[in-house]
Amino acid sequence: MDYEDIGQGPAVAGEVQEFVESEVLPVEREYLGSGPVPDAEIAALREEARERGLYAPQVPEEYGGLGLGFREMLPVFEEAGRSLLGPAALRCAAPDEGNMHTIELAGTEEQKDRWLPALARGEISSGFAMTEPSDGAGSDPKMLQTTAQKDGDEWVINGHKWWTTGGVDADVLLTFARTDHDAHPYEGCSVILVPADTPGVEVIRGIPHMGETLEGTEHAEIRFNDVRVPVENTLGEEDEGFTLVQQRLGPARLTHCMRFAGMADRALDIATAYLAERDGFGESMADKQGPRFDIADHRTSLHAVRTMVRHAAAQIDAGSEARIEVAMTKTYTANVVQDAIDSALQYCGGNGIGRDLPLANFYENVRQFRIIDGADEVHKRSIAREAFSEPKTEELEAITRYGEFWRDGSGSRQPTCRTRVEKERGAWAPEV
Repeated sequence: MDYEDIGQGPAVAGEVQEFVESEVLPVEREYLGSGPVPDAEIAALREEARERGLYAPQVPEEYGGLGLGFREMLPVFEEAGRSLLGPAALRCAAPDEGNMHTIELAGTEEQKDRWLPALARGEISSGFAMTEPSDGAGSDPKMLQTTAQKDGDEWVINGHKWWTTGGVDADVLLTFARTDHDAHPYEGCSVILVPADTPGVEVIRGIPHMGETLEGTEHAEIRFNDVRVPVENTLGEEDEGFTLVQQRLGPARLTHCMRFAGMADRALDIATAYLAERDGFGESMADKQGPRFDIADHRTSLHAVRTMVRHAAAQIDAGSEARIEVAMTKTYTANVVQDAIDSALQYCGGNGIGRDLPLANFYENVRQFRIIDGADEVHKRSIAREAFSEPKTEELEAITRYGEFWRDGSGSRQPTCRTRVEKERGAWAPEV
């Protein structure tokens, strides 16, 4: 299927596909069921990616990447997503991928020079500290409780974060906090770069969770207790954190879509291979109409996913925020890939829920996508708000309303009552 991807995207994607097949999948298969994969294995894969000229495709060349544009990256991210280890091997995994983009987008030259080269090389890692426990910011970010107050030329940060992906081992935390306590949260929050070794930053725990990944990514619960950092650590404009977060999340949601699309694509490859060699009830399972039609539906839905992602990406590339397009794409993709992986696991039976194949890992991993980067319900709320914003009431002019009666031949109604005189004149109305 030709999606008319631009620039170097298709060529790099082809090279990434070969890299994943020849180098990454053998490592994944070795550690399935016994992970996480040792850091040394990931480092070796990254070195191989460097030698092939594939490392950090989304990072500007001046910081050690390939410098691909946003739309160019889409097919590359899909090929990386075919393996649980692909994004980590190519240094395009969340959250570092989105955090590097945010620093590149809004950072000062000093902030970029301090953080981007080391992040791009994989020498350090980052976390995005936005989500808070109950009564704090979650699906409704306006409930943000973490505060940053100025004391001279420093921010003093106090708060409680959790589900900070990569936060256990992070070297820097992009921390979302209230900085103008009198303003509406949309106009009074900032993103602040907080080195993780700053006094007062306490990683409480790595949160046990479903789908603990082969590469060992953890989600942290973190306490900020009178954490002091320079005001110059503010990322982007002060009090404009919501704007910056939206600029981060739109592209990040789409790159997530492509990584999970790659995962679902491989799951269907595994299922069709399994069905093709599996006999049951006197014939090949691949010849049965049920699974054939089901696989066809999943393939069709994945095609729609790829098309939606590219449309939304083109809108962003043209300068639009594309909030509704991204919301539609993210919600649709999350459900499509979950359904495809669920079917693939079902068709592989015991081998699907075992750990010899990656389907059980895929299944656990994909379920989170309907929650992370905005739960389905949050995105549907935005889509519905847009859909109901300007109802086309003119479409309802033809319906009959109580107390309005048709006039014969006039094509219009007037509020009146049917009378014997009107009947004699030829006007009519149905009995009420």
